[in-house]
Amino acid sequence: MPELHRFHLAMPVHDLAAARSFYGELLGCPEGRASDHWVDFDLFGHQFVAHLSETATERITNDVDGDSVPVPHFGVLLSPEAWHALADRLVAAGTEFVIEPHTRFAGEVGEQSTMFLLDPSGNALEFKAFADDSLVFSS
Repeated sequence: MPELHRFHLAMPVHDLAAARSFYGELLGCPEGRASDHWVDFDLFGHQFVAHLSETATERITNDVDGDSVPVPHFGVLLSPEAWHALADRLVAAGTEFVIEPHTRFAGEVGEQSTMFLLDPSGNALEFKAFADDSLVFSS
């Protein structure tokens, strides 16, 4: 298996305090460096930067296995155990999901647990876990 590299993703947010609450408290992402205009978070080992911005993102959806998946979106592939722990924490917190936690492509190549939610600025996030991680790129 090739070495996995961390990604860096910078996204617009409308309110840094709300971003700190969502990413830091709800998702449990440790905070790194920050300024008056941006905050770094450790998003499951990846560098996510919330940049203060007034820009709105246009949202469309694509049908995937019966769900209207928001585009654009970003997220992280987790282990099944980490995915279930996060899903349980989000459900217990009363999170409003775009797509509720569930299994898609059941019994097929690419079977995965998935869930979609919006951050306070409307950025769509997907968290998923493959039943067999070796099949992430299989067709």
